[in-house]
Amino acid sequence: MKIIELKSTDSTNEYCKRVDCGQDIIVIAERQTGGKGTKGRSFSSEKGGLYLSVMRHYKSFPAQNAFRIMVDACAAVCRTLEELGIMPVVRWANDVLVNGRKISGTLIENSFSGGCITRSVVGIGINVNNNLPAALREIATSVKEQTGKRQDIKNITRIFINNLQKSYTLEEYKSYINYFGKTVLLKELSGEKQVVALDIDGGGNLIVSDCGVTRTISAAEVSLRL
Repeated sequence: MKIIELKSTDSTNEYCKRVDCGQDIIVIAERQTGGKGTKGRSFSSEKGGLYLSVMRHYKSFPAQNAFRIMVDACAAVCRTLEELGIMPVVRWANDVLVNGRKISGTLIENSFSGGCITRSVVGIGINVNNNLPAALREIATSVKEQTGKRQDIKNITRIFINNLQKSYTLEEYKSYINYFGKTVLLKELSGEKQVVALDIDGGGNLIVSDCGVTRTISAAEVSLRL
């Protein structure tokens, strides 16, 4: 897979889409000026972090299997952090935490045709050596902070790209979730409430117990801080 390395770009996802000529590529930037998170949020992307997007094209990838793309992305992040001696936790569906604070996020943008995914652009940011804004220090962390030393970001990038080339199972993804059977805060459009997280199904839906009633959640935010 072709690798493109940039000093700076607005967003590695947007760069992928601009240069798309049907080839699978990996785009890495030292810095993003317009990094994107889920729900249109900005993603702090100062120099020192790892900002990478993978663009893949598919001939026959059923849309119903879309969560497999998230599984592979999050598991690759977790495997990389484990190789650095860090114990990660996946916060459904796309965030990776360490000691209760976010260290990585994933933004997936898929294109569809006839019930199939034709292209996926998977953007992943990992806080490595970058200094976090004061407003984020209580909820975010970095590899440098967790290990107590500055890291070789090129080496981490190499490890991460290697892990991105692998496929992972849903069970491997779920192995990084330590709050099944525990109370979490579910944030939906209708409001917030405490529920018990039970499982994640093959479609990527979160299964919860809400006052004793089992519910399947397809879109919401989960907070592990009650």
